[in-house]
Amino acid sequence: MTDPLIDKVETVPVGGETETGDDTVFVAVHGAGQTGWYGPVSRPVGRAVETIGPVAVGAAVFDHSGLRPRLRAASPGVSDWAVGAIDCAAWDLHGHLVGKPVADLLVPQRRTKAVPAYASWLRLDLSGPASHGALTQVLDEGWAFTKWGLRRRPGTSVAAEARGLIEALARAASVIDGPFAVDAVGTWSPQLAAAVAILLDQPHITWLEDPLPEHYLRVYSQLAAAGVPVAVGERLRLDEDLGTLLDLVRPTALTIDVVGCGGLTRAVEITAVGHEAGIPVYPHGRSMVPGIHLAAAFPDAVRAVEYRRQWEPRRQLLYAEPWIPENGRFPAPEAPGLGTQPRSTR
Repeated sequence: MTDPLIDKVETVPVGGETETGDDTVFVAVHGAGQTGWYGPVSRPVGRAVETIGPVAVGAAVFDHSGLRPRLRAASPGVSDWAVGAIDCAAWDLHGHLVGKPVADLLVPQRRTKAVPAYASWLRLDLSGPASHGALTQVLDEGWAFTKWGLRRRPGTSVAAEARGLIEALARAASVIDGPFAVDAVGTWSPQLAAAVAILLDQPHITWLEDPLPEHYLRVYSQLAAAGVPVAVGERLRLDEDLGTLLDLVRPTALTIDVVGCGGLTRAVEITAVGHEAGIPVYPHGRSMVPGIHLAAAFPDAVRAVEYRRQWEPRRQLLYAEPWIPENGRFPAPEAPGLGTQPRSTR
């Protein structure tokens, strides 16, 4: 069909705030008599979408690579999340207009039947009080693996804090008895990361994700050189040089946020670069649905998507058709678009 044009971009509030603090705002991209959706996003992201949205009017719906520079030129300092949300809503519109799931637009000949997921539960912090029951409950649900919080706990010294984290990992390994990942949620200092690297000898650790509050590439490089499996990518910016990050850090995994990095179009580019470098991608759970399409299209490069065990069930109540995993896997997308239409709007 002839490439239609975008008629309008708007934000639509759907309800109150969720447990995660996300405002339930959805982005709508209209064109050729149909609507593409993405959400939920926060109110600040919604306001940024309203700022740059008018620039998308008149853009070709199917020209995803051309939409991004158009949006960036409108307001160079605008949130990458706003660009990514409009990008994903445009992909949803594209899928509806041609009657195909977005995964089939990314790769016409898909082979996958299901998308593996790993469960994260960051409020259950391994460095805090023991939670044997919660650990075993999640482990019995059939996930590819699990991810838990490993936040810094104040101690008498950095060395004491590092020993405490190592002991927490050993306790968890005795229960989990298999591969698991940990996320420090940006609470560590470079000094603590270095102290943990010296002591870490835990073969079950799949990766240590984003321990520092910013992209300290030099520190991450030192951790990787010391044998620590480092995962980065959630904070990857739209204009960041991915090649430099991979060369310096050589991470074990890329945990990109499909919307936060600038959208599905950008995520496809990142996935290709990571695959060429032999670094698998594990899409961050905040943008789980487009991550499922990315994984369905590129199963060799995208090994599993994150399912945020304590938050995602509530978020899924916002969708007209919720995404529900079964035994740690999602069925491959079959319906047209992304599958991000809100249940109701007001």
